[in-house]
Amino acid sequence: MPKSLLIVESPAKARTLERYLGKDFIVKASVGHVKDLPGNKLGIDLDKEFKPQYQVLRGKKKVIDELRRAASRAETIYLGPDPDREGEAIAFHIAEEIGAAKPIRRVLFYELTRKAILEALAKPNELNRKLYEAQQARRILDRLVGYMISPLLWEKVRAGLSAGRVQSVALRLICEREEEIQAFEKEEYWTIEARLTPDVAKTGAPEDVASDTGSPASAFTALLIRCKKKKCDIDSRAEAERHAQALKSASYQVSLVERKQRQKGPSPPFITSTLQQDAARKFRYSAKHTMGIAQRLYEGIEIGQDGAVGLITYMRTDSTRLSQDAVQGAREFIANKWGDKYLPAKPVVYKSKQSAQDAHEAIRPTDVGRTPESVSAYLTKEQLNLYALIWKRFVASQMASALIDQTTVDVSAGDYILRATGSVIVFQGFLVLYEEGKDEPAENGKFDERLPDLLKGQPLELLGIEPKQHFTQPPPKFTEATLIKTLEDLGIGRPSTYATIISTVMDREYVQRQKQRLLPTELGMIINRLVSANFPSIVDVKFTANMEKDLDEIEHGGRRSKNILHDFYEPFSKTLESARKGMVNLKSAGWPTDLNCPRCSKPLIIRLSRSNGAFLACSGYPKCSFSSDYERDEKGHIHPVEHKQPEATGEICDKCGKPMAIKRGRYGMFLACTGYPGCRNTRPVSSGISCPREGCGGQLVERAGRRGRFYGCNKYPECKMLFQGEPVYTSCPSCSAPVLFRRQGKTGSGTLFCINPSCKFKRKEEPEQELANNG
Repeated sequence: MPKSLLIVESPAKARTLERYLGKDFIVKASVGHVKDLPGNKLGIDLDKEFKPQYQVLRGKKKVIDELRRAASRAETIYLGPDPDREGEAIAFHIAEEIGAAKPIRRVLFYELTRKAILEALAKPNELNRKLYEAQQARRILDRLVGYMISPLLWEKVRAGLSAGRVQSVALRLICEREEEIQAFEKEEYWTIEARLTPDVAKTGAPEDVASDTGSPASAFTALLIRCKKKKCDIDSRAEAERHAQALKSASYQVSLVERKQRQKGPSPPFITSTLQQDAARKFRYSAKHTMGIAQRLYEGIEIGQDGAVGLITYMRTDSTRLSQDAVQGAREFIANKWGDKYLPAKPVVYKSKQSAQDAHEAIRPTDVGRTPESVSAYLTKEQLNLYALIWKRFVASQMASALIDQTTVDVSAGDYILRATGSVIVFQGFLVLYEEGKDEPAENGKFDERLPDLLKGQPLELLGIEPKQHFTQPPPKFTEATLIKTLEDLGIGRPSTYATIISTVMDREYVQRQKQRLLPTELGMIINRLVSANFPSIVDVKFTANMEKDLDEIEHGGRRSKNILHDFYEPFSKTLESARKGMVNLKSAGWPTDLNCPRCSKPLIIRLSRSNGAFLACSGYPKCSFSSDYERDEKGHIHPVEHKQPEATGEICDKCGKPMAIKRGRYGMFLACTGYPGCRNTRPVSSGISCPREGCGGQLVERAGRRGRFYGCNKYPECKMLFQGEPVYTSCPSCSAPVLFRRQGKTGSGTLFCINPSCKFKRKEEPEQELANNG
C-alpha cells in the first residue's frame, strides 16, 4: 500500500515526527519557504489588484523536485508547517509547486507528542485560504513600504538604508523615549527616615538582643509623610535639616496599626510576549534568541532512549488558554509534590485579551512529568533555562495564591506623622516555585520589612534620624522586555513579530543595546525624523494598530485583502510622491545644527559617511574643509570632538607590547598600536565569532582585498579559511553548523547561507522583510 507523505518546514521537526509515525509515512522538510517575492524588483503588479509575482527561491528547485517525486509515490499528502499565517503560506506554496492530482490535507501540530500528532492526522483540515490571504496582505504591505521608501532613503541619505511598516513605529517609540529623557529636567527632593524601636523603659517590655547593625532586633524604619496635617514635600537641604532637628527632640508613639491579609495570585501561563519579557529579565536573552531556543524545544530534542521529543507546545501564541488534560496533569503533579494545601479547589482559568487569536494554547510543557531536572542531561544550558522557566510558570499558574500579612504603622511625633510598612508571607503558595521578574527596582523611600509587634499608643524610642537627598528620574530607556510590552499594549505587531521587529532595527544599526537598554543611534534618530516628517501615517501608532486589526479581519473573513491594500496604497502613493520632492537631501544639504564653523563661521551640518558614520562638516565646503567627530551630552546637545580618544580594547600589540586601540579608516574599523608613529602595527578587528574549521581555535576577522571585503581566520597563514560573506552568530537550522554567513545584494537584500558543503541551507533576507514569521 502506498505510504502517506507528510511535508513540514523544518528538518528537526521532521525527525521528531518520523519517530512517532513509523513506516506508514514518508516525512520530508521544505526547509522553510519555497517561494517568495523576487529580491531584485517590487514583484507586485499594481495594475492587477496587487497581484504578487512569487518566484521559487534560489536553491529550492532541488527541494521541490524531491517533494514532487515523493508526492508521486504517496496516496495522500499532508502539509504540516507551523500552525500560523506564515506556516499557511508555506503550505499553500508547497501545494502549488508539487501540483499533485491527489488529496492534499492540512494538519496543525500544536505540540509534537504522540497523542497530539495522531489526533491532528485523524482530523485534517483543508488549506485555510483566509489565513493565507492575511499573510499575503501583510507581505504585500511590507513590500510596498520597504521597496518604495528604502530607495528614497538611498537617494537622499545613504545607500543600504531601509524603512519598514512596523520597524519604523518601533524606532519612533525608542527615539521619542530618548527625546523625553533628554528634555527631562530633574528636580531635587528629600526624604527623612527615622530608625525606631519600642521604648523598653516606658513599656517595661524585655530588652531585645542587638542586631548585627547595633540596633535592637525589633528596630524598624519609618518614613516622614505628613507635617501639620499636610503632605510633607521637602525640596532643599536646609528644609530637610530643619525638620530633622525638630524630629530629634520629639516624642514618638504608635498612632495607628492596620493589619490586612491579602492574596497574591500566580501569573498566567506564558504567551509569546511574556516569555520574551521574562527571559530578557532573568537571563538577558534577546527576543530573537529566546524564540530560537523555543523553536528547538518545540520541534524536538533527543531525550536518551525516547529519541526526539517535542518538549513545549507551539511558541507563537497570544492565548492563555490551557487544555483540560494539561490542567489535570498539573493539578495531579502539584498534589503529589506539595500536597492539597497548594492546590486550588477549582482549576485556575485565565482570560485572554480580547484581540487574542485563541487558536493555540498558551506555551506549556507537553508533559508536566518531564521536570527540568529529569531532562537536564539532554539540554544545553540555555535550553534548560528556558524550559525550566516555561515549566515552572505553567505549574505555578495552577497553584494556590500566596497569603501575605501586610502591616501599616503610623507613628506620631509632635506635628509629624511617619509611616512604616511591612509584610510577611504566611503561606507561599505558588511562590514556592516561581515569581515573575521585574523590569525596574523598587522606588526610593519605600520599605517592606518585618515589623515588631506594635500596639496603638505604644511609646517608641528614636535611634536615629537620616535626611536623604533624591532627584526625580526621567522615564527609563526601553529594554527589549519593556519595548515588547509597549508594542503589545499598543496593538503593534503580533506574537511572532516582536523578535523580528527588534532585531531588524538593531541589524540596520538604527538602535544599539547598552547594558540591556535600547538606545537610538545617530543614524536611527536621523532616519526617524525623516520618515516621521515625510510619512506620518507610517509611524503613527494608531494607524499601524488599526492595520493589524484589518489584517486580523481578513483572517476572520470580515474584510477583503484587496480593499485593505487599495485603502492603504492610494494615500501612500501620494505621500510618496510628495516625499520625493520635499524630503531634505542629506547628501547635498546635510542635517542642520545650531553650531557654526570655528574656521569660517558658516553653519555646521551633519553628514553621513558609510565607513565613519555621522560627522560634523562645514556647509561652506569645498571652500572650507573643516570636519569633526562629535558627541551629544545627556541633553542631546552636540559638542565637536576633533581628536577623539581611541577606543581601548584590552588587546596588546604583538610587536612592541603597547595597548591596541580601535580606529576607523576608509575601509572601516581596525586595530592600531597606540605607540604610533614609533610602532605602525595594525591588524583587523575580531568579529568575536570562532573560525568554523574544526580544531582551529582562531577567530574570524574582516579583511580587504582586490575583490572587496571578506572574512578570514586571524591565524592566517596557519589557517587559510576565507568567506565571502559576513559571519552571523546563529547556528544553521538545518545541520546545526555553529555559524551562518550573510551575503548582501545590490538592492539591499541579503542571503543567509551555510558553509557546510553537505548542507544546502539558504534563506533570503530583504530590506523591508521585518516580519519573517507572522503568526
